[in-house]
Amino acid sequence: MEHKPHIAVVDDEADLRKSVAEYLQLQGFTVSQAGDGSGLRAILARGSTDLVLLDLRMPGEDGLSILRAVREHFGVPVIMVTALGDPIDRIVGLEVGADDYIVKPFELRELLARIRTVLRRAAAPAVAGVPVAPEPHRATGRVRIGCCDLDLEAHRLIGADGIEVALTGMEFDLLKVLVNNPNRVLTRDKLLELAHNDSWEPLDRSIDIRVARLRKKIERDPAKPGAIRTVRGVGYIFVPETAN
Repeated sequence: MEHKPHIAVVDDEADLRKSVAEYLQLQGFTVSQAGDGSGLRAILARGSTDLVLLDLRMPGEDGLSILRAVREHFGVPVIMVTALGDPIDRIVGLEVGADDYIVKPFELRELLARIRTVLRRAAAPAVAGVPVAPEPHRATGRVRIGCCDLDLEAHRLIGADGIEVALTGMEFDLLKVLVNNPNRVLTRDKLLELAHNDSWEPLDRSIDIRVARLRKKIERDPAKPGAIRTVRGVGYIFVPETAN
């Protein structure tokens, strides 16, 4: 018998939750509904859930806390639902570990496309076309990254012209993690874990913003990054010069 993916729809708006559930059932999915975090946990405890559609703005338990718990304890892909005026929720949600997001009000066909994409990605045994090293190594001395050299001992980034490029401590920590994990896909959560710095503030969880700034400093063409590449929906990968 063909497997019907099981989707948990979590939203405190009963009418919207029901409409989404009915639509997804018509598209061939098995759907469970919950109005809050405790309801979701009950669904997940039964097992066999393939994806969670989670509204972040619900009364009671914070949606980001629910998202974090789902990723830590159940490992189920999550598409978060956010309001139109909440870009910070989207940024922080992606850093906490959401696989994708959709903004209210949304088209059901767009939601369906995003669900199918995330399910395909979750089912893939590896990220297509991206080599993944099984274990990190410890880089020493100077390491080439983009058009620059990262001096790990001196904590300096040297540009192509031989002039030092200014780096914040956070930016150095991120570069160090990346060069210690060449050709290895790192999720945003993993980057945060490995580059942890006690001086980071909560909003520094936005790895995407940090990476964008680093690309402007180390890439030959920041619009077409070759050294720090994005693995859509997963995270980032450092590709050494010889593999570019």
